[in-house]
Formats: sequence, structure tokens, C-alpha cells
Amino acid sequence: MKLGIVGLPNVGKSTLFNSMTLGKAEAANYPFCTIDPNVGVVTVPDERLTKLAEIHASAKIVPAVIEFVDIAGLVRGASKGEGLGNKFLSHIREVDAIVHVVRCFEDTNVIHVDGSVDPIRDIETINLELVFSDLEILERRIAKTGKMAKADKSLQHEMDLLQKIKDTLEQGISARAMEFDTPEDKAFVESLTLLTTKPVLYAANVLEEHLADDGTTNPFVGKVREYAKNEGSEVFVLCAKIEEEIADLDEGDKKEFLAELGVASSGLDRLIAASYQLLGLISYLTAGPQETRAWTIVNGTKAPQAAGKIHSDFERGFIRAEVVAYDDLIRSGSNTAAKEQGLVRSEGKEYVFKDGDVVLFRFNV
Repeated sequence: MKLGIVGLPNVGKSTLFNSMTLGKAEAANYPFCTIDPNVGVVTVPDERLTKLAEIHASAKIVPAVIEFVDIAGLVRGASKGEGLGNKFLSHIREVDAIVHVVRCFEDTNVIHVDGSVDPIRDIETINLELVFSDLEILERRIAKTGKMAKADKSLQHEMDLLQKIKDTLEQGISARAMEFDTPEDKAFVESLTLLTTKPVLYAANVLEEHLADDGTTNPFVGKVREYAKNEGSEVFVLCAKIEEEIADLDEGDKKEFLAELGVASSGLDRLIAASYQLLGLISYLTAGPQETRAWTIVNGTKAPQAAGKIHSDFERGFIRAEVVAYDDLIRSGSNTAAKEQGLVRSEGKEYVFKDGDVVLFRFNV
């Protein structure tokens, strides 16, 4: 999973990126301090892996990972080359979802590029730049397809679909808000890699005092939540400054620090959980003497395609999957005991994987 972190300059993007990935992105009090996209990989916390590794005496643990891309601060006119322009919009096209960091705090020591704190204005500034950039892509595609459609009438449906998207964007509405008649139409639109089709997770960056109540008493956060609800997006609250302070702490000290603030989990953990929910992702697990590992798949994935996450040969030569639910395995204490209790099932090609399934694939190529 690859997530792109975007937002206006000085909203806390690079501070957040640094704290999450222990990266080296420069955080400074002026626009465009992040000149190139910074990429960092973080592991997905999953306590199940540790317990599975103990049962199987695994030599190593391999957690699922998320790749974060910190993209330079966009400003009004970026799609036309203002600030650092389209170069950075192109980086967003490569991600699975957008984490849009929104400033929800007042601080006279931190300059706001537009002179005042207004999260909805900031969101719409970024969204409009994404819309404008998509319109450029569509106009070029329509011109090209239009010429071809004169000789090939089968392309007329594609032309109609492109025009429908263009009309929607010209109203300032993101393409992700559109509904499509068939799965084929939806797949075609996704193939265009438009910025406004990507799911969005709004990260409301608040001061420390608004963390304990999850931003409930922060009027800026309330506005962001209402905006996100109307477009079907997710919101989570964090304090980038606190994330920076706890980044170097070990897990025990981190939990103690957060408990003193009245917070159950870190911003990173909440971001990961929200990202999985937003993208409809789950994890299945494999375990043995060599390694215990988590594999991320889309909820609803059938057994052969889940096997293909490990290797294409697993999918091509799929025979069956031997599956046991994580909780059943832990209660049993071992694979042998789970089998004796009838908890290990043999599943075929139509089996739909569930989160926490512990799996051994049988295949032949």
C-alpha cells in the first residue's frame, strides 16, 4: 500500500512524515522546503505476528508495510505551474490513497500560506488543483479518442464516459463521487489514474489539548468531519508535534506517554487503521519455522488470488488452502492441536479470505 501525504505548506506534513518514518524530510517554517518527494516505509503493527512466531518458533517476523510519499506543499495555481507545480501532482498519481493533512490549530509562530486558518478553504484549494490537473488529462484523452472514434464507432461509449467525467469535474466535483453503470465503466475510469478518483483520508492536525477528546471540542475538526462525511471520506485526528516527540521512544515509553495525554493509540496507528478501512484491506497470516508473515489483501479476495500475493505460481497451481482462524489457533496452542480439534479447514478456489486467517497453501505447477 502506498499513501501520498499532501496539503498546503506549513500544515505539518513533513513533521508528520518524519515522525512516522523517522525520515529526513526537512521541516522548516517556509513553503516548498520539501523539494523532492520523500519516501519512507513503515511496518503495520500486528500483535498477532509475535504470538504466531512463538508457536511456530519462527526465525523472523515479516509484518505488512505501508509506503508513505511526502509530497511538497501545493498552493493555489499548482496545476498551472505555481509553486512547484505539476511535477508534484504527478507523484500523487502513483499512490493508492491520499492522506490530506489539514491544519486545525492556531499558532502565530507558524506561518499560514494564506494568512489565516480555514481548513475547508485549504481542502478546497488542494482539491481544485487536483480537479484542474485531471481536466488537463481528460481534455488530451478526449481529443485523442475523438479522432479515433470517427473511424471506430465502438469508441463512442468511451467518449461519452470521458465527457461525463469532464462535466462532473467542471462543476468542481471529484470523480470519486461519481457512480457508474457497470463494473467495466468503473474499471475504465480507474485505469485513467485520475487524482480525484483516489480515496482520501483527512488528517486533522491539532494542538496537544485537543487530542484526548479526539478533536470534539475543536471547531475546525468539526468542519472537516462534516466535509468528509458529505464526500464519503475518512477523518482522523492527530498532533504532528506529539508524533514527532514520541517517534524515538520504545513501545513501553510511548504507551506511557500517550496514556498521560489520555490517548489510547498513536497517530500512526490510527492512520494505519483508517487507511485499511478506507481501502477495504485485511491481512491474512502465514507461519512456519522460517518466518511468520502478514499479507495485505482486499477484503473479499478469494483463495487463489490471495495465494498470488505470495507468488504467481501459488495462484496458477492452486490446489487448496489449509485455513485456521487466528483465535482458534491461539486457543489450541499449536497447529497439531488445532487439527485434532477439527479447527483446520481445507478450502477451495471459492473460499473468501477473512482477516486473521492463518493459511498454508497447497499448489502444483
